[in-house]
Amino acid sequence: MKILMVCLGNICRSPLAEGVMQHLSKENGLDWHVDSAGTGNWHIGEGPDRRSTRTARNHGIDISGQVCRLFRVSDFDEFDRIFVMDKNNLKDILGMARNEDDEKKIKLLLGDKIVPDPYYDDQQFEPVFKMIEQGCREIIESLRQN
Repeated sequence: MKILMVCLGNICRSPLAEGVMQHLSKENGLDWHVDSAGTGNWHIGEGPDRRSTRTARNHGIDISGQVCRLFRVSDFDEFDRIFVMDKNNLKDILGMARNEDDEKKIKLLLGDKIVPDPYYDDQQFEPVFKMIEQGCREIIESLRQN
C-alpha cells in the first residue's frame, strides 16, 4: 500500500500524518510506503515546522528528516490512497485529477471532518496530532478489513 498525506504547505499536518502513519503501519506489521506533499509551494525543500517535529518527537516519532514537496499529478500514478487534511486541499487535489480513477483515491483523512491547520496557534499542535493519530488508526483498520 502506498499512501500520500496532503495539506497546504507540507510543514505541519501532512508531515505529522506521514510520520504517524509510518509509525502505526510498522507497529501493525504492514509494509506500507507513506509520503506527504503540499498544495502550496512556499516551503519546498524545507523540513517540517519545528512545532510539528517537537510534537511528533513527544510521541516517539521522528519526522525531522522529511523534506517538503509540492503535490504533482504523477502522484496519482504512484499512490494507492491520497488523504487530504481539509476541504480546500480536497478541492485542490480533485481539481488536478485526470479521471475518475484519480478521484477515487482522494479522501479526507478524518472521513467527513477536517484537520484544522495549527500553524497560527501553538496550542493546536497536540490536539491536531491526536486527531491525525485517531484518523490513521481508523484508516489502518478499514484497509486491513478490505
